[in-house]
Amino acid sequence: MNIHEHQAKEIFKRFGIPVPNGVVIFDLRELSEKIKKLKSKKFVVKAQIHAGGRGKAGGIKIAPNIKVAIKEAKNMFGKTLVTPQTGSDGKKVKRLYIEETCEVKKEFYLSCLVDRASSKIAFISSSEGGVNIEDVAKKNPEKIITVRLNLNDLLNNDTIKKVAQP
Repeated sequence: MNIHEHQAKEIFKRFGIPVPNGVVIFDLRELSEKIKKLKSKKFVVKAQIHAGGRGKAGGIKIAPNIKVAIKEAKNMFGKTLVTPQTGSDGKKVKRLYIEETCEVKKEFYLSCLVDRASSKIAFISSSEGGVNIEDVAKKNPEKIITVRLNLNDLLNNDTIKKVAQP
């Protein structure tokens, strides 16, 4: 199952995990109205496609004000992003997520996937952030933590600590 970033953040919110406020744009006609709901002076405009590497492909832009955010959104919407995960055809940006900025003290990479080889859920984490996680895996593989769980296993504090260790 693939979900977009904005969908994942809605799930986080339902479980009390703090995330920056954001709005989803499905049509540029709703852009001006929706962006005014955000209470920030700076914004992040993010293409919502199912692929990593969006930022390097021009699909994530930081905007210092609402005027620049609207301009970036208009430039990005409908654009085709080509990343290592999309192949040469790329993926067309059909929705955007615009969110308030926040101060980042520490980045952390976390991925959850089905490991078909072991029929387990694999949590992959790293204290090195996620922008260049492939480089971290090549150069410092010891900084990538993988924890596999059976579907019937209960999540306990020891397992959580393994996934979240710095």
